[in-house]
Parts: sequence; structure tokens; C-alpha cells
Amino acid sequence: MERTVGTVSRGIRAPIIRQGDDLAAIVCESVLNASKAEGFAIRDKDIISVTEAVVARAQGNYATVDDIAADVKAKLGGGHIGVIFPILSRNRFAICLRGIARGAKKITLMLSYPSDEVGNHLIDMDKLDESGVNPYSDVLTLEKYRAIFGENKHTFTGVDYVDYYSTLIREEGAEVEVIFANNAKVILDYTDCVLNCDIHTRARTKRILRAAGAKIVCGLDDILTAPVGNSGFNPYGLLGSNKATETTVKLFPRDCDKFVADVQARMLAATGKNVEVMVYGDGAFKDPVGKIWELADPVVSPAFTSGLNGTPNEVKLKYLADNNFAHLSGDELKSAISAYIKEKGDNLVGQMESQGTTPRRLTDLIGSLCDLTSGSGDKGTPIVFIQGYFDNYAQ
Repeated sequence: MERTVGTVSRGIRAPIIRQGDDLAAIVCESVLNASKAEGFAIRDKDIISVTEAVVARAQGNYATVDDIAADVKAKLGGGHIGVIFPILSRNRFAICLRGIARGAKKITLMLSYPSDEVGNHLIDMDKLDESGVNPYSDVLTLEKYRAIFGENKHTFTGVDYVDYYSTLIREEGAEVEVIFANNAKVILDYTDCVLNCDIHTRARTKRILRAAGAKIVCGLDDILTAPVGNSGFNPYGLLGSNKATETTVKLFPRDCDKFVADVQARMLAATGKNVEVMVYGDGAFKDPVGKIWELADPVVSPAFTSGLNGTPNEVKLKYLADNNFAHLSGDELKSAISAYIKEKGDNLVGQMESQGTTPRRLTDLIGSLCDLTSGSGDKGTPIVFIQGYFDNYAQ
């Protein structure tokens, strides 16, 4: 019988994961149990995705505010630090900021405007246009910002992040001043020791600061790259971390290559099928209403098996139907398109038949699907099982 379903994404429920758990065994058992309970077969090229949160939890990859403070003080001197371009997030940055402030005497906090890197707005775009302020060149003090724009609470959280971050810094015993600018070099008018907190633009920001004569430049990706005492650590440093408690963060997981290989090997032994496995974090998509770009992790997937490398190599069915085979219909059209797909080359870049397909990495696309499937709340499905992702119309 001809298959009538394409890609299927299932959230797989699992136990609450604790430090020290054998996560690879739990993942495999959960998928196998779901297969039996729901009546779906496991096939070659199916995909098992596991959220980074439970990988890090099983590893016990945590750090405290004191751990962060110690590393910041050691690497930036413990004096006057410029903290620039942080995202506006209680979950992603607030506890990190506590640690940064605890490791300094004074913080000059430089916020980008009208929004942070991932789209959290400090200023309404219409108000910015009306104000005559030029975000490409104008530097605003806190007093000027308040005089022109007043208090601005986040659309979703209701938090005034300017006040919130300032209060956190003072609570940790550091002096704080706040400025608003989008040119990284502005911070050097205040201090030459800089911690840049941007995520996807971090390499460029470091390059600009060093070329402009900064004495010390560190990114969040340079803090906790090695253990401080008994702390966790990660090659991405604090990037990808999340609030765990009021005094700890869960870091991005490490050594994920070993984990995905272990899951793949266990599934092969249990089923005889070669599944692909990946660890996923934030999806790579933007909310059209809130204007927030979801991706606050340094990458969508920190590790994946080899079959998930690369980008899609697809043709556009509607283009073929409207152009190459516009003279056909019914079974003749279906047969012609199926034959074209079977004979397509390995590299369709530049060909009109592939226009409008998505030239993104497979792991970014699949990770986004997984993030939307599992959600970030109480669904209890930290594992996502995907079938048919590599199928096409000809199969």
C-alpha cells in the first residue's frame, strides 16, 4: 500500500532526569516503550532528538554565582568592568549578571537599543522614530533614556530590564552606571576591561574592541570554560546557560558527541536499525508578533550523528508542476515528478527547480521542529522521535 504520511514528529515522555542518571539508557527505553505502546515501528534514518537541558542535568553541569564571580575576577581583574550587549532575560542572563557583579567593583552596563540581539525591545520602534534619536550613532545616558522614553516593561514578562539589571548589580555590592549604544567601541570611553555578552555577533565584537585598544576583552564564552573548584564548565562558557536556582545556572551540556554515539549504538543493538541522534537546544526561528528570535543558545545542536550533517537537497514540487511538467496531469504528472526526483543530482545549488527550498543546515531545521514539538513548559517530552524526515514524493 502506498504511504500516505510524510514527516511525523512525536514528543516522547520520559522520567524526570537527575544528575548521574544513565541518560542514554533512559532515552532508548523511552523510545522503545513508546513504540510498543503507540504501535509505530522503528526504521532506518528515523531521528531521536534529546533536549540539551536533560543532557546537562544528567551530567550535573552546574555552576554557582560564586563560581562565575571567581572566574570573572580572575580574567577581568575585579575592578571596573564594561558589560556590553547582554540579552534581556531573567532565565538566560540574570544569574550570570549576579556572578559578574560579584566579581567586580563597578559595572558600566551598555545595552543595545531599540532591542537586544534576539529581539527583546527596550524601546518601541514607533517611539524611536518619533524621538529623532539615531541608534546607529547616538549614545544615551540613563537619564536621557528615561527622559525620552520613560519606563519600558517587556511585552511578555512585564519586567523593566533596565531597573531589574541595575538592582541586581547593586545587590551584589557593585556600583552601576547604565548607557545605551550600539557601537562596541563606546564602552572604551568608560573602561578598557570589557565583557561582551552578545551571542552570535561575539567574534566581531571582540575583534572591534581589541582593534580599538581594549586592555582586556572576554566574552561570555570565555567564562567557565574550565572548572572553578568543583563547578561545571563548557567550551561555550556561559553561553547557552539557563537559570537553575536563584544562585546557580545550568550550563550548556558538554561531551555530547559521546552521548549521541552511545544512543545510536544502543538502538542499533536493540532494533537492528540505524537511527540518527542529535542533542537540540533553542530552535532557529523568529516570533512574528513579539519579534523575538528564539535562538539564545550558541548553536541549535551541540552534537549529532553523521547522517544529520549537511543541508537539504530538494526540488520544489510546485515549480516542477507549473513549469517542467505543466502539460501533464494525474498519474502522468505524478510519474514524471517521481522520476525527476529519483534522478536529481547531489547538488542543486543555483538550479531553478530548487528555488524556494530551505538552504539551512539539517540540524537547524530539525532542531527547530524539535523545540516546537517539545516546548519549554510542562509537556514532559524531552525526547522527540521523528520519522519520514528524509522521505520524498518518489518514495
